Amino acid sequence: MNIIAFLGSPREEGNTELLLREAIQGAEETGHRVHIFRLNTMNIMPCQNCGGCEETGACIYDDDMTQIYNAIRKADRIILASPIFFFGVSAQTKMMIDRCQAFWCEKYLLKKPIAEGEYKRKGLLLLVGGMKKEIGIQCAEATVKAFFRTVSVPEHKTLGYLGVDAKGEILKHLAAMKEAYEAGKDLTGD
Repeated sequence: MNIIAFLGSPREEGNTELLLREAIQGAEETGHRVHIFRLNTMNIMPCQNCGGCEETGACIYDDDMTQIYNAIRKADRIILASPIFFFGVSAQTKMMIDRCQAFWCEKYLLKKPIAEGEYKRKGLLLLVGGMKKEIGIQCAEATVKAFFRTVSVPEHKTLGYLGVDAKGEILKHLAAMKEAYEAGKDLTGD
């Protein structure tokens, strides 16, 4: 099973990364390897809305998104982890999602969706935010739900944690860490 994970946090060893690490550990303990993309360290330009992908389903720009496109095509499971910034996913996460417009064109304009694959694609969304309003999770999840639908991930689980702001504070939320681990483990099942 091919599992990829996107870390959308710019803060190294921050709450999002710590939570993602637990999910990855759960997945890897079932015998699967997880390839992680640290979006903040990658060379990804924003979508230019140029229309270059409308007739081919392929982005005309060649940067680190090329390796992400290839990984998404081959993935059986996709984990996306992002902090919540202003009721949405981080800029790093949103930039990657926006560049998946090429997949949207391929799926909806060219009628060539990504194949479901042997394991029936599934996703896991991890969100961490300092605010305490549930709307942050709802707005961020709406964006990621559109991303998952576009890349042919019909089913996903969301774990969102609010009121977690200081670096490393998620470690005090033992239930959150356990839930992330279990979600990673469950992700590899049928």
